[in-house]
Amino acid sequence: MGGRQVLVARRLLAETLDGELPEHERVLAARAVVAELGSPGRLLELIAELASGEGDPAGCALLSYRHVLGFDKLLLIDGGHRHMLRAHVWHPGTGAAGKEDVHNHRSALASCIVRGRLAMELYEAGGDGVAADRYEETLSDGTGDWLLAPAGREPLRLTQVGQYTAGSSYALPAHTLHRAWCDTDAPTVTLFLETGAGRRRHTDVFTVAGPHPGAVPKVPLDVPDYLAALDDLAELLRNSYA
Repeated sequence: MGGRQVLVARRLLAETLDGELPEHERVLAARAVVAELGSPGRLLELIAELASGEGDPAGCALLSYRHVLGFDKLLLIDGGHRHMLRAHVWHPGTGAAGKEDVHNHRSALASCIVRGRLAMELYEAGGDGVAADRYEETLSDGTGDWLLAPAGREPLRLTQVGQYTAGSSYALPAHTLHRAWCDTDAPTVTLFLETGAGRRRHTDVFTVAGPHPGAVPKVPLDVPDYLAALDDLAELLRNSYA
């Protein structure tokens, strides 16, 4: 299902990442895949093809939304429990004072910075760090909304600070605590891949910003809004590559 670029991307994901890989090998393979798919001409062709209605617009729209942490999350290819390929459009001004909560993921991830610049901090829990409220985040069975269960307080220690510019990439094991934000005054675009069948049941979220609500709604895009968002992204990429 899909046009030429969609089929080629699906085949690359399957050939590289399907099967039982140790996590450290999966992380390296995922980084290589997003770097290849995120190259300027190739990604623009894929986005433009999807914006024309190829792929699975109805299914992908249901899993695309404005993320609570301040970026547009557009699903491009849904590989089910094996891998999910998304475009993230980060908006300037959503980081700054609050940035996003420190968190980890359900499976290994890799990301390629396509446009703009992303700042990132890595953390470790415990030790002599700053005390933070910890939550276990799960997804509701019915709606996929985020559910946050308080899990006490725990110190967080900053271990690394970095900046990633267009053309660079990174990859992280599932348990790695981190936060990232748009580090420019113009939109940043990243190609993001979560991969691996052994997904964790919950993620860990840490915050020093005060209590969080127990549930945060996730509002999916409808198909016309999803296709319009892809069309806008394609135009943004064309202008970036011009």
